Amino acid sequence: ATAPNTCRLAPMASSTHASTHPLIAHKITQMRKAKCGPKYLNQLLREVSTFLCYEATQDLNLEPVDVLTTLGNEKGNRLRDRVGIVPVLRGGLGMLDAMTEMVSNAQVYHLGIYRDKTALLPVEYYNKLPKRVTVHTVFVLDPCPISGATAIAAIDILKSWGSSKLRIKFICISASEEAVAKISAAHPDVPIHVGLIDRLSDAD
Repeated sequence: ATAPNTCRLAPMASSTHASTHPLIAHKITQMRKAKCGPKYLNQLLREVSTFLCYEATQDLNLEPVDVLTTLGNEKGNRLRDRVGIVPVLRGGLGMLDAMTEMVSNAQVYHLGIYRDKTALLPVEYYNKLPKRVTVHTVFVLDPCPISGATAIAAIDILKSWGSSKLRIKFICISASEEAVAKISAAHPDVPIHVGLIDRLSDAD
């Protein structure tokens, strides 16, 4: 496999954030090894998800708060944004624990979408979005989009569910160039945080 820092890619949209963190590049390379066992793979998936969560949440809004410390009352900060996490079933579940550990008060909503092999279109089969939108920002988790169709469908659903003020971000471990291009074209306002952009183009 081509190393992340030597792969020639097409120009990325401004909304695409391909990680340059050395640990992410190292761990994704370990994940791609043919002899990577399931236990170690799950560990790496969790670790990379934690790093990507850190990068994707860097612009969440804060508000001042008073905090009682051992030295008395001090000034601090807490998250002002209410956060939602949307794992796309079932692959997104592998990223969920890392996200909820980092953003412990986040609301979790599950979406089930599969790609019909005959019509080659995404089909929604499970939707646990509440009727009322109570979050400011949602993070969509889908580890390895290849065609991008499922990710686009998930974002379509979230946009129909939320108001224009709802911020949506997409997080994935790796993605094909085709998927990144299609997601960016369909939803240029949705930032994509990806660990590795791969030149694989065969849609699954």
